[in-house]
Amino acid sequence: MIWKLTNLSEYDIRRPLTPTGTNLLGLVKHLTGCEIGYFGYVFNRPITEPPVWLTDDAEANVDMWATAAETRDEILERYRRACAHADATIAALDLDAPGIVPSWPEPRRAVTLHEILVHMLAETSRHAGHADIARELIDGTTGLSPDSPTPTADPVHWAAHRDRVERAALESQRRAEP
Repeated sequence: MIWKLTNLSEYDIRRPLTPTGTNLLGLVKHLTGCEIGYFGYVFNRPITEPPVWLTDDAEANVDMWATAAETRDEILERYRRACAHADATIAALDLDAPGIVPSWPEPRRAVTLHEILVHMLAETSRHAGHADIARELIDGTTGLSPDSPTPTADPVHWAAHRDRVERAALESQRRAEP
């Protein structure tokens, strides 16, 4: 997640790229709260100095964007600390260790570390996919990491591919019309 912010301006990491405001730094901030909540509070292992935006009276969606006063470094460092805290919880507990997710529906609140690991794998993967798309929209950067870009990085190839996909979509639409 963190590398998706590399070599981007403050504006680019914060700017909303979807109608719901999805942005790169907000995705990292959101995952910070997920790591703290699911691997901290759920297993009664709260992190020291939790962020103020995790309080009950925080405004809606405050975890999905960064205020002008919140710095990139501050959010990234908090994410690193949250992940380290999660790693410590994972190392300290057995996979069948019990936890409670108070915000989940009653029948599903009682969980195990194994279930939370699966949940967070899905949560992080989902938001990493959002970050992939956001970064590509910003400057065309794709891939798993700076050292592992998308195999065909040639812009001419991708322009031709996109045009081919567009033509297929238009042709399909024409066929579907009565």
